[in-house]
Amino acid sequence: MWRVLLLVTGLLWLPPAGAWCFRQAGERYQIDPLLLQAIAIKESRLNTRAIGYNRNKAGQITSRDYGLMQINERHIPVLRRYGVLTAGNDLLTDACLNVQAGAWVLARHLQKCGPTWDCIGSYNAGFAPDNAGLRQRYARDIRTIWLYLRRQEKTG
Repeated sequence: MWRVLLLVTGLLWLPPAGAWCFRQAGERYQIDPLLLQAIAIKESRLNTRAIGYNRNKAGQITSRDYGLMQINERHIPVLRRYGVLTAGNDLLTDACLNVQAGAWVLARHLQKCGPTWDCIGSYNAGFAPDNAGLRQRYARDIRTIWLYLRRQEKTG
């Protein structure tokens, strides 16, 4: 837990446009902007150009995640169909778009499994029963970051 708090402490400063992106996405999808920010901190350490590689047990790359919210490439066809983006690279070049996409993914998860910490954990670990431990660990980290951000917001 101390590693999570150390990470959050080092990343607390967000440029005004960055904070605005989280607020806008939160309003659109009725999700606490601080929860979205906590996910971005955990997923990418607020690195807008982050690319994550998901690997199978043999070490082969099975998919990629992009940007602040680490949007998995499997969402790109749907986001293209909706006209939200034209290429996966858009998720790396437009931070606000990436946050909107992350809020959309989380909102879909919350519709499926409800407003629980286990459901928040599915943002990273998915819904598979054998990923329950991963969901719980991820949710615990997000909750720790979120509570820290809330305390910081209250103390100004």
